[in-house]
Amino acid sequence: MLVLAGSAAAAFVYLRYVRPWQLTWGATAAEVSRHLPSDDLVSRPTFDATRAITLEPPPEQVWPWLVQMGLTRAGWYSYDLLDNLGRPSARCLVPELQRLEPGDIVPMSPNGKQGMKVLSVEPPNSMVWGEPEGTTWAWQLDETHTGGTRLVTRVRSRYQWFSPSIAFSLLVEFGDIWMMRKMLLNLRERTTPLRREGELSPRD
Repeated sequence: MLVLAGSAAAAFVYLRYVRPWQLTWGATAAEVSRHLPSDDLVSRPTFDATRAITLEPPPEQVWPWLVQMGLTRAGWYSYDLLDNLGRPSARCLVPELQRLEPGDIVPMSPNGKQGMKVLSVEPPNSMVWGEPEGTTWAWQLDETHTGGTRLVTRVRSRYQWFSPSIAFSLLVEFGDIWMMRKMLLNLRERTTPLRREGELSPRD
């Protein structure tokens, strides 16, 4: 009985407080409700997460960092031991990784052949990866009034409860926020101009 009560309490806390926080980390209410190009691709998503961060450079300078992402490419700028086979993610732009077109694959497997399909690319403002009615990952870059970038990223997914893929879906449910948060903070660090030689601006 105590175990059942504890589980119910934990589920309540997660659904009432933790999940709303993790699904909207860094994003404003307007950004959460804003329509993005990926929204029409996954109807009635089980997981619908919008996260955002402000970066100092304009979109055209942030865009190349996103284009080169992927396992076997520049990495994910997150926890490299977990999502990049222990290899450090790039800390500079890689010229040979700056070409990304619809139909390409953003690799997520060690052999670089499996991953998310690029569905649309509109540099330097919008990009969508994924599979319609499965999982989509959208990137939106808007210039701020100070000339920087407001970077909004949205992951939408419909869980298949009776499919083996539910194990991956649950990993996304509980682990995606930590990887995404780390990625966005590291993107901010990598794209922040030097205040003076040898010194980067502070990060969270």
